[in-house]
Amino acid sequence: MTPLRIATRKSPLALWQAEYVAKCLQQAEIATVLVPMVSSGDTDMRPIDGTRQVGIFTKRIQQALLDDEADIAVHSLKDLPTEQNPTLTLAAVPERETVLDSLVSKTCLRLDDLSEQACIGTGSKRRAAQLLNLRPDLRVMPIRGNVQTRLGKLEDGEFDAIMLAEAGILRLEMNDLPRTQFTTEEMLPAPGQGALGIEVRSGDPACDAVKILDHLPTRAAVNAERKLLALLHGGCLAPIAALAKLTENTLQLKATVLSQDGSVRLDETHSLPTDSPSMLDTAEQLAELAATALLARGAADLISAAR
Repeated sequence: MTPLRIATRKSPLALWQAEYVAKCLQQAEIATVLVPMVSSGDTDMRPIDGTRQVGIFTKRIQQALLDDEADIAVHSLKDLPTEQNPTLTLAAVPERETVLDSLVSKTCLRLDDLSEQACIGTGSKRRAAQLLNLRPDLRVMPIRGNVQTRLGKLEDGEFDAIMLAEAGILRLEMNDLPRTQFTTEEMLPAPGQGALGIEVRSGDPACDAVKILDHLPTRAAVNAERKLLALLHGGCLAPIAALAKLTENTLQLKATVLSQDGSVRLDETHSLPTDSPSMLDTAEQLAELAATALLARGAADLISAAR
């Protein structure tokens, strides 16, 4: 059998993700080969703004599928735009890693330990808005680059602390990194955070091969989060956070929309009963409930102001 070609960005974390998918497929006796590529998000270090954010990390490897340079694209699901290319299919979402965000500093500071006007680096408006909601005195500044680049800026004293996804830290086995984790009550994650998305060409035989990696509870949870994001027309830029979780026979969705400065915060929590056959339908309904409630409370104005 011809090995399936896996398109991936060249950053250490992206390569880990692709290698993880390759190992899972190899355990099922499916041969693979990596096809590393450079995205515009890896080379352009300007702060991400309203004209440049959509698909900045995903377009290049999606194009590899369209041009038949690869059979599979592996994404961090939080980076994948919710507007689906009709010629591509999200064929599998493996079981999710932790969704927590971490505050990384030289001395393992907690948020309350930071001095007034401390400088915190993050490339996410979602994280920035939630930080300012908790500590309006902080100076939250944009930071770009892969995990190693950001840690270098912290070490050089450009920031007092930086924000990173705990999933990336664990995947890179940086277990000794001095950090404290936020609870989801303090810092709700981005839609799809901690999950991988495996994309293929629609109708391609690779779709059947990678479906063995699909984890239904994770797929249902991230579908609810991403559907919410799509209904709010939030894209990757707006301060929108969401977390869906399956508990027994109930799917719960927590959703938050904030103003850029964190001074306004809209929270909604909704739950629906579900079972396995209807789990994905329930996820869609849940997203619609939460989005309708948030829009009724003025979420659209907060999202528009953040663009």
